[in-house]
Amino acid sequence: MRILKVEPGAAPYEKELQNDLHSVQAEVGGGLFQLVYLGNGVMLCYNEEGKLNGMRPNRWLEDDIICGPFFLVGDDGKGEFISLTDEQVAEYQERFSEPVQFTGGEMQLKPQMEFFSMQEEM
Repeated sequence: MRILKVEPGAAPYEKELQNDLHSVQAEVGGGLFQLVYLGNGVMLCYNEEGKLNGMRPNRWLEDDIICGPFFLVGDDGKGEFISLTDEQVAEYQERFSEPVQFTGGEMQLKPQMEFFSMQEEM
């Protein structure tokens, strides 16, 4: 399937990707991955542990920083990956075209964990 790959310090580029777990994990540097729905039938896939693993900062995504490589892929509306269209590739090549320079002092680069507890009501 056709994806758009975005690596730290580089412009996005098109790439073909096998639609299987091993290939998806390899594209984001191994391990666990997270999906973010961006709208217009596009999902962003990144390494969920990128900050914890010390991967290089890549791009801003709203108020957070994605660390490590990520890719954009089409969404069929049922949770399955599909190839990006020409229009989607053009839109996200423009959106992520400029590599970002980070100082290393950004608060968003610090890994954070949230803990929740469940208490029984008596």
